[in-house]
Amino acid sequence: MHQVTDSISIDDSELEESFVRSSGPGGQNVNKVSSAVQLRFDARRSKGLPNDVAVRLMKLAGSRLTKDGVIVLVAQEHRDQSRNRVEARERLFDLIRQAAVKPVIRRATKVPKSAKKKRLEGKKHRSAVKNMRGSKAGME
Repeated sequence: MHQVTDSISIDDSELEESFVRSSGPGGQNVNKVSSAVQLRFDARRSKGLPNDVAVRLMKLAGSRLTKDGVIVLVAQEHRDQSRNRVEARERLFDLIRQAAVKPVIRRATKVPKSAKKKRLEGKKHRSAVKNMRGSKAGME
């Protein structure tokens, strides 16, 4: 059981890991050892996620989301499998933490009269400055 936030925890059984050959560093080992981790998490059917968080998580996942609602993360930065496993899980938990934050709804407000007046006065002043720059022929 992984505690992601105060109210969200993910069970190990919900995480599916498969190991594939990495394209990253590893020297001669890279052709023999499957050090890259492919982490799969079914956001749609997860029991640990509230529905609203799951919906936001699927939006955040973007191209990492399959048609079935499964998030696929690949970690292959490190040479050893254990570090890649930790990195993949941390990236998933970071995504879940981002999705857990409810977006603040923006409420449209009216522009104050003083702000409108100040803007118009600024425009008048700028116009007057530009009119002063006119040629002498145009002033007569």
